[in-house]
Amino acid sequence: MSALRIQQPSGDAGLGDWQHVHNVIIPTHPLSLDEVRERAERNHLEVAYSDDVLVGCSTVRPPADDTRTATVIARVLAAHRRQGFGTELYARGVDRARKLGAQTIETVVLSCNEDGLRFAEKHGFVEIERYLLPGDTIPWVDLRLR
Repeated sequence: MSALRIQQPSGDAGLGDWQHVHNVIIPTHPLSLDEVRERAERNHLEVAYSDDVLVGCSTVRPPADDTRTATVIARVLAAHRRQGFGTELYARGVDRARKLGAQTIETVVLSCNEDGLRFAEKHGFVEIERYLLPGDTIPWVDLRLR
């Protein structure tokens, strides 16, 4: 069994790895490296490697003061799914969100990502909203942890 290493992205190489996973899994909204740098300033980002192979990334959007709701997103590249990597990324994200004061945990999944939707539902999330962003043709799905 390979060793999973999860860490905050360091420098452009680490941010580039986070960007790669995001852009593969969310092809409708590719991010530039500058956009990833900006996200890293307001969110907690992590990248995951199995040995030295990039397998996934995560995002924790800190809780909003008025709602105490944080968003936790775990993404795993298709070739590395069903090996427990997403579960570990997700658990770390929820732990981080709780330490930041979150009382409610939500996630968001692109509706065409059937693996992502199944993962969220398997981990206790229920759909609360579907919506299109301006110019989009594929809906986003917001889910809340029961």
